[in-house]
Amino acid sequence: MDDDQRLRYSRHLLLDEWSEEAQDRLLASHALVIGAGGLGAPALMYLASAGVGRITVVDPDVVDVSNLQRQIIHTTERVGQHKVLSARLAIGQLNPDVRVHALAQTADEALLAEWVPQADVVLDCTDRFAIRQLINRMSRRFAKPLVSASAVRFDGQISVFDPRQPHSPCYACLFPPDAPPEETRCAMLGVFAPVVGMMGVMQAGEAIKLLADLPSAPGGGVAHTSLAGRLLMLDGRTWTWTSLQARRDPACLVCGEFTTPGA
Repeated sequence: MDDDQRLRYSRHLLLDEWSEEAQDRLLASHALVIGAGGLGAPALMYLASAGVGRITVVDPDVVDVSNLQRQIIHTTERVGQHKVLSARLAIGQLNPDVRVHALAQTADEALLAEWVPQADVVLDCTDRFAIRQLINRMSRRFAKPLVSASAVRFDGQISVFDPRQPHSPCYACLFPPDAPPEETRCAMLGVFAPVVGMMGVMQAGEAIKLLADLPSAPGGGVAHTSLAGRLLMLDGRTWTWTSLQARRDPACLVCGEFTTPGA
């Protein structure tokens, strides 16, 4: 780090658990963010402000005025522009040291097969069940930690699926691909903007902790642990959190005992 970077990231460097080595790890890291909407917008801003050195953002959509109620990385002036280009512009204004690769494409299997192996962490900021399942399969195939969240109406949920941990479940363990839920996209049911913002910020927080590799129990204090093995759910009506233990399913179609590796 140079002196300008030490000043920019000084409030992190003041933390007992943080070090220049941790910040250097962030600066050298690569986050793949799939979706630049309600979840991706705040996640991208906090990844960039924290100093994640390289961000690849994937989204085929353009900015619509209806997005601006919650997708805070975009502006009225950029309505009609591809979301990934709008996000790249905003990140450049926030932290010009971050390298942003913008892909105005759908996250299909070919794209994910190219980009997931290059990433150090994957953030699923999408809102479609089938794409979530595909992202999970590819993250599992290439052993990349996946930070997944969702929000609709006043409800949010978030977890981490880390294939590097032998007992960590995958997304399909909790939400089997052969049992798709009813359509719950916010475009159809609405979403309370602060809830989706909170979920996106928490996604960035989980990704940053994974990338910085903070000590498990600094100075004998509280250990830094990811949400792997836990599902956090938020009720935005009462601001009530529920934490559920998430177990790996031996019969999971993606990571179960009888599943072919790389399938």
